Amino acid sequence: MIRALLVCAATLAPGMAAAQSVAERLNDYPTEARADYVFGCMAANGQSRQALRQCSCSIDEIASILPYEAYVEAETVLSMRLTGGERMAVFNSAVAANDLVVALRRAQAEAEVVCFF
Repeated sequence: MIRALLVCAATLAPGMAAAQSVAERLNDYPTEARADYVFGCMAANGQSRQALRQCSCSIDEIASILPYEAYVEAETVLSMRLTGGERMAVFNSAVAANDLVVALRRAQAEAEVVCFF
């Protein structure tokens, strides 16, 4: 009986570890980052209960598509592009930066389709 339980536990352990890593991956956005996104989204879409639901859904959808590190990097690139000037030209021409922004824009578009329509 004990041997059967140990075999069962050993069989389930890898699946449990994978489930934890998936859960951790889907929840790697800090609460502050999620709240910041929701506040900005609500400012653009209205200060209503519906906007709160849609904006919360939107950041959850983005988080399920894009790891937090990539989200931060893409947001940084977009922020730096708004600054302008010679020093910021690298953010306009860097291929890796463009790839990050494209990935963020795709995640945002998918979130909009899922949450706002």
